Amino acid sequence: MTVFEKDIAIDMGTASTMLFEQGKGIVAREPTVVAVDKYSGKILKIGQEAQKMLGRTPANIVAIRPIDASVISDYEITAHMMRDLVSRITSFSLFKPCMLACVPSSISGVEERAMIDAAIEAGARKVYLLENAVATALGAGVDISKPDGHMIIDIGAGTTEIAVISAGGVVECEAIKTAGAAFDEAIVQYVRKRHSMLIGLTAAEELKRNIGGVIMRPDVGSEEVKGRNLVNGLPKTVDISSAELIEALVDPVNRILDAVHIVLERTPPQLVGDLDKNGIIMSGGGSLIYGIDRLIERSTGIRTMVVDDAISCAAYGAGKMLNHLADMQDGMMNFYRKRQLKG
Repeated sequence: MTVFEKDIAIDMGTASTMLFEQGKGIVAREPTVVAVDKYSGKILKIGQEAQKMLGRTPANIVAIRPIDASVISDYEITAHMMRDLVSRITSFSLFKPCMLACVPSSISGVEERAMIDAAIEAGARKVYLLENAVATALGAGVDISKPDGHMIIDIGAGTTEIAVISAGGVVECEAIKTAGAAFDEAIVQYVRKRHSMLIGLTAAEELKRNIGGVIMRPDVGSEEVKGRNLVNGLPKTVDISSAELIEALVDPVNRILDAVHIVLERTPPQLVGDLDKNGIIMSGGGSLIYGIDRLIERSTGIRTMVVDDAISCAAYGAGKMLNHLADMQDGMMNFYRKRQLKG
């Protein structure tokens, strides 16, 4: 890398996107939301500015989340958002940067190509792909070069990915579409059924953050939430307790626990002992819900810990990998196919 180049790592998730610039750290952190005029197709705002427009604009302006389960669901909008964010960093640069993008281990060849093409369209000279689990391990300070097994559980907004890594790659993984957004939806459905009241996803997320948990919290009792009475359509207010939220979250949490056990069952025996020694590393916004680490530890018998900066861990890990691009292969990797061929 010359002094004129500014290589970039990007972690585009369902809820938020982070850019890490070599030598500077995280330089952009925006919601993965784009405001679009649905009649003209014109892109109006991205990120925080787009999120601020929600609910405060005419009906013709809609919010689009172009990333679903950590892969591109709307190519044109993803490319536009990526280009806008990258241009904030490289507008005065003489050279196009190399770009490293975090992707799920189960990404398909088509999804890889879409990510690479979007990054090139955004101004990248070369594009490298790094598995989310490996990036998280790096961000957590794991020496990924050793043939030593580590389990990573990343609970994002749209996807929970459970992976076992060793010697710099993913040995086994499972991804399910049960994560932070599913927690919010479960709370909405619980309040609807239990209290005959409709609340929005934003209110559900606030309940989850403020008093939510998957085991009993000693410090929080209940919180007032407002919504619409489903019987008469009038405004309604009820108190929701922490115990109720535990009940509301039973199903999505059990789906995550089932996925963890599936990965453990498929993990080669020689690595299982490593997991018992090294413990389980948790990251992502969903890992911050009260008690989920202790519940997983109780279910697996393996020491489980949430990383210090759960939301940004993968971005920091990807940033560390920018120092080793010379050792990486640029272009398509198709991690899942490679893993299947190995097996």
